Amino acid sequence: MNTQREQLIQTWITSVLGSDQFETHFLAGDASFRRYARIKLNNKTFMLMDAPPEKEDCGPFVTIDEFFDNNGVRVPHIIAKDLKLGFLLLEDFGDVLLSTLLNDQTVDNYYAQSFKQLIQLQSINGTNHFPDYSYEKLMSEMALLTDWMLPSLQIQPTAEESALIKRTFAILANAALAQPQVIVHRDFHSRNLMQIEGETDLGVIDFQDAVIGADTYDLISITRDAYVQWNADHVYRWFKMFYDLLPATAKQDRDFEQFKKDADMMAIQRHIKILGIFVRLFERDGKSGYLKDLPRVMWYLLEESKPYAELQPFMQFIEARVMPKFEAKYGAYEVVA
Repeated sequence: MNTQREQLIQTWITSVLGSDQFETHFLAGDASFRRYARIKLNNKTFMLMDAPPEKEDCGPFVTIDEFFDNNGVRVPHIIAKDLKLGFLLLEDFGDVLLSTLLNDQTVDNYYAQSFKQLIQLQSINGTNHFPDYSYEKLMSEMALLTDWMLPSLQIQPTAEESALIKRTFAILANAALAQPQVIVHRDFHSRNLMQIEGETDLGVIDFQDAVIGADTYDLISITRDAYVQWNADHVYRWFKMFYDLLPATAKQDRDFEQFKKDADMMAIQRHIKILGIFVRLFERDGKSGYLKDLPRVMWYLLEESKPYAELQPFMQFIEARVMPKFEAKYGAYEVVA
């Protein structure tokens, strides 16, 4: 790491905290160019976000954090910021990720809490604050499968297969747009929710990609997490729990069966995208940590699409053309009962 950047950090934090008697501990990285460090002064801790402006723009993060903070979403308070330098000093949520607390005994309570927070998030009027999760955006996300995963398996779809893929993607994109449109966190899962000492509300992080989109999207992110798997009965029970919390307007002409289909269609769109993203993180960015989760995501896709006739031609293509090469390269998923 360049020492000039370290020097800038030292100087900036000294001026913000009015003391140079602090300790700095950098944390392990994530999938971006941002770095985080815990800053300790006396017995108080803060979180530094270091986002080099030429690589990362933390403007959107600040705008969204402040908007959410003002609207009662439990995001980190911003203590100080310098967007020109790419530094933010944030409230420290600690280290306890929800993913480390989940087991068969605890999951219902934690998920019930997260659903309550999701419903609150969805009740905020986000119009003009967030971009729309548009048809183009939904389609380009699914194209990551054809742009990254298929080439990684040396699969070249025929003209007929390409047309089938496009038609299926269009079905999924339209299904997402037909749902009630609300604020969507877009990465609302167990590694982006934190237990804050002495609080019931879970701390919400990594929200800078928020959009206006389908009301099932965040529900899917947490219940069909790319990193943890629960059995299907559990998941549908949580769908029902969430459905019961929805406002009357979101249930109009939409019984639970329809909601369940909405959620499945949204999950399938998301899993198609994630398959492409995880391969891209490896092929383009050299990050191999996500490859072990690929078989689980593929398993979700195969399972969730079973009830829906309109997806069967596409799934036959996946089963026949993709699965043999996928399992040879990335492994098969061991199902947890």
